[in-house]
Amino acid sequence: MAFVKVLKNKAYFKRFQVKPRRRREGKTDYRARRKMVRQDKNKFNNKKYRMVVRFTNRKCICQIMYATIRGDMVVAQATSAELAKFGIPAGYKNYAAAYCTGLLVARRVLKKFGLDEAFKGKEEIDGADYHVEDEENDKRPFKCILDVGLQTTAAGHRMWGALKGAVDGGLHIPHTNKKFPGFKASDEKGGEAEYDADAHKEKIFGGQVKDYMEMLAEEDPTKYEAHFSKYIAGDLDGEKLEEMYSDAHEKIREDPEHQLAEKKGVTHARGEAGQITSSDGTEHARNKKITLEQRRAK
Repeated sequence: MAFVKVLKNKAYFKRFQVKPRRRREGKTDYRARRKMVRQDKNKFNNKKYRMVVRFTNRKCICQIMYATIRGDMVVAQATSAELAKFGIPAGYKNYAAAYCTGLLVARRVLKKFGLDEAFKGKEEIDGADYHVEDEENDKRPFKCILDVGLQTTAAGHRMWGALKGAVDGGLHIPHTNKKFPGFKASDEKGGEAEYDADAHKEKIFGGQVKDYMEMLAEEDPTKYEAHFSKYIAGDLDGEKLEEMYSDAHEKIREDPEHQLAEKKGVTHARGEAGQITSSDGTEHARNKKITLEQRRAK
């Protein structure tokens, strides 16, 4: 039998260093986070703000936060689920919803710091490039950097919609238009690239959703009614989408404040047998976990 060298012996395991928990769970890219969080020594304890954009299966989440030794502190947050009160009944994870969420969190954080009057942002939404830092102002704009986590930064991704919404809302986020919809790189080396602002504007106002709605309504009405039932209930079709998003943008600028839900005031009383009776008339059976000694005593 040939000699086989044992690689993972006792000495190996004695020196093995366990990775951080969020690395083991595959949630945090610590190499990228270190670059975003690191602060200069002469700026010790200054807040370095990040705009964090995440997508779930149902909604888009945008947060403005900064890192401390205790953990990340959230300054302002907005989710696309809040867009219902601005007149958008459904479609909370598409490009247009991401834009609205970015606009909402931008106006919200500027209002919190008292900068909403000084930095109005871009009120005419046409998809063109806009940088608030280029405007002349006595105050410096609120600066933060984009944090996309583990998402692939592909061209036309929904995260760029959230970025564009925050930039148009008046935040200073360093970026280029190379990943925006409508950007086309030059075919020749050293040539000028092209950026079609109208193509980006169409995505901001849900143009791709409008095309799909019209196609589905014509080819498969049954599937159209199932897929777009909330739009139909709100008396919305493909032609009304642009108006719906335009109204939502105006309402966000008028009042971006988050309104807390009213407390229901329901109280709960627990019985001896683990029965829970609520003041609204509902009852629940809650099992109590017992110890090993209590199980043996039975």
